[in-house]
Amino acid sequence: MCCGDDCRCRPLGFLLGLPFALLSVLLSLIGIIVWIVGIVLSCICPCCICVTVLVELALGLIKAPIHVMEWFTEQIPC
Repeated sequence: MCCGDDCRCRPLGFLLGLPFALLSVLLSLIGIIVWIVGIVLSCICPCCICVTVLVELALGLIKAPIHVMEWFTEQIPC
């Protein structure tokens, strides 16, 4: 069942992606912890470039559940 002409509402893709999204939520929580530590370290030593890379990696982990659900819903045809 589609929710309009462009068929964005795909409940089957959402349901299939839910376990993987829950796993990525756990990774997101780890990303939040890494992000907090990275921000503190960058405040202590702003000249260290590897801390910036660590913070960027943590932001990617935080956004993981959204990317996983988008990917799964795009894979299921209408």
